[in-house]
Amino acid sequence: MTPDNNTMHTINPNLIYKLKQGLVEFSGYALLLLIGILFCRILELILFQTSQSLPFSFIELLSKGFFTDLLFWLYLLIPTALLFLFFSVISIKAAKVIFNVLFVLFFLVNLQFIYYYKTSLVLLGSDLFGYSINDIKQTIGASGVLAFGTVVLFLVFIAFIILGLIFLKPRLKLNFAFSSVLMLIGLPVFLLGGLPDLKPKYEQDFANNLITNKSQHFYNAAIDYVTQTTYKPDIYADNYLSQLERRVAQQGKFNYKYPDYPFLHDAENSDVLSPFFENRGKKPNLVFIVVEGLGRAFTNEEAYLGNFTPFLDSLSKQSLYFKNFLSNGGRTFAVLPSLLGSEPFAQNGFLALQENMPEQLSMLNMLQRNGYTSAFYYGGDATFDNMSGYLKLNKTTTIFDEKSFSGSYSKLPESGGFSWGYGDADLYDYYLNKSIDDTLAAPRLDILLTVTTHSPFKLKDQNRYNSLFEDRLKVLNLTQQETAQRQNFKEEFATVLYADESLKNLFKNYSKRKDFDNTIFFITGDHRIPEIPLSTKIDRYHVPLIVYSPMLKKAKTINAISSHFDVAPSVLRYLNNSYGIPLPQQTSFLSKGLDTVASFRNTHQIPLMQTKTDLIDFVSETYHLNGNQLYQLYPNLYEEPITDDTKKEELLTAFAEFKRRNQQIAEGKPLIPDSLVTKYAK
Repeated sequence: MTPDNNTMHTINPNLIYKLKQGLVEFSGYALLLLIGILFCRILELILFQTSQSLPFSFIELLSKGFFTDLLFWLYLLIPTALLFLFFSVISIKAAKVIFNVLFVLFFLVNLQFIYYYKTSLVLLGSDLFGYSINDIKQTIGASGVLAFGTVVLFLVFIAFIILGLIFLKPRLKLNFAFSSVLMLIGLPVFLLGGLPDLKPKYEQDFANNLITNKSQHFYNAAIDYVTQTTYKPDIYADNYLSQLERRVAQQGKFNYKYPDYPFLHDAENSDVLSPFFENRGKKPNLVFIVVEGLGRAFTNEEAYLGNFTPFLDSLSKQSLYFKNFLSNGGRTFAVLPSLLGSEPFAQNGFLALQENMPEQLSMLNMLQRNGYTSAFYYGGDATFDNMSGYLKLNKTTTIFDEKSFSGSYSKLPESGGFSWGYGDADLYDYYLNKSIDDTLAAPRLDILLTVTTHSPFKLKDQNRYNSLFEDRLKVLNLTQQETAQRQNFKEEFATVLYADESLKNLFKNYSKRKDFDNTIFFITGDHRIPEIPLSTKIDRYHVPLIVYSPMLKKAKTINAISSHFDVAPSVLRYLNNSYGIPLPQQTSFLSKGLDTVASFRNTHQIPLMQTKTDLIDFVSETYHLNGNQLYQLYPNLYEEPITDDTKKEELLTAFAEFKRRNQQIAEGKPLIPDSLVTKYAK
């Protein structure tokens, strides 16, 4: 039986007309979007070319960058067309108004992503969601983004976009047939996820980041963050158990046998530091100096950018010098819990747990229990990243930050009305005046964190340090091309020279004190300055560790890999073995301690958190896993990508196991039983 025309359901002709009209109108937006993206790519390269040299020719970077942009544009066509058609069915005028606003916002945000990368040389991703509003305001203010010239650039740029919407878009509209063809071209790109395998790649990390579309990177990272996309091993796979057994059998891993405490394990008792130190009969003072941005790329001999720290280089030759050392975070948020407590990251860094930070054992609270006084000295605001919250939880005796400095000190020069605080020289002078110089006083644990070697890299005596930078270039034996490249980062390197000179003066003045002979100094970086282009993925974490003391029996250069996670366990076991400080039989430390072997090797498994939301790096043996790419590590932590599916799967499995336990801490599981806290830290 054939239904008659009265019973047949037909498509509303008016709906078809609106959809056709909407698709034609959208084609104008699509083509203007492509032109705008090309305009942004040209503007981005011009900004980089005027502020620093490009790693390759302008035309090469433009062509490869725009090909990446083209794939991003094709990927956007289908979802944005569907959105426009949805609104156009309701009202074509309303659709145009909404898209005009979205269009301007898209390019405004895109320019901000470009400028953020130009300023920090870090692609902005989901790490944005890991910071509080106050932290974001301080970071943006100090970076100079709000400077007058930058604001003018933004306004002129947006004016061009608005003019394009008014005068150019109406002339770009295609007819319905060509508009349909445009959608058919975009459909396979959308279905295949933007065809990431077609995107051009360089060996140099900086060049790869430069040709990356900054908006695409942010939106992909944001989606991954919201959906919590992560590697999850198939626990039913035939090879999973064998991989897990190999991981447990490796040196550096623990036998976790307490289900209610994800990281609790039986404590190690090996002491690698005591053989290097004289025992003076009195517990030593411990001074930890964390230099903002101090990377191995420009520190000491064999620094591939050149040695811009002549004092630290000379000091390292009288010290235990760890050449292949890693920070566990790509930003400052990770340094205190990693260095002082060997603690996991949780969701957005351990400090981000705020009042939900679990009870823990750290150098701070365990030494406080055993007669030490502790103090934290910082030239900035200690509430940043919740550092003060962590310090208070761990029974730090005193916290000194920018609010503590008297009027006799002056802050670093402002940028856009903001300053990070007081420079290294002022911080060290303040520290020397505040700390007790008395060999009969209680032993001290002092932590100093600097701010000068941080964007915007401003100094009070800028001209003097710029001159020192030029003088330094002359003795580094660089090629003409290398010299020109370094000069693009004059202000950054000038602050490194300033930091090095400030350390020299600190040690010169400290050596005159009565307690100098019974003090151990630990000097490291919180991460490597990212504003100077990174050569590899691991470069961001490659920092020195220099352990210096008049108590040292001998100096040693150590090529074995260690990280911030290894410091607290080793220091505590040294104090236990040499001075009788009691230690628990169980602990939640993530490491067994420093490796002091002279040859290049790695006995640890080291998770690295790049930003507050990017836990994508893992080091095991001499391999580095970054996302889904495996790298082989060599001495001085040079690395190159390799293909080894078996080894990669092994690292992915081990990393996933760490992430699983780490997530349990984020969800509220404790690190240690209350009984351990009561006995060893209260």
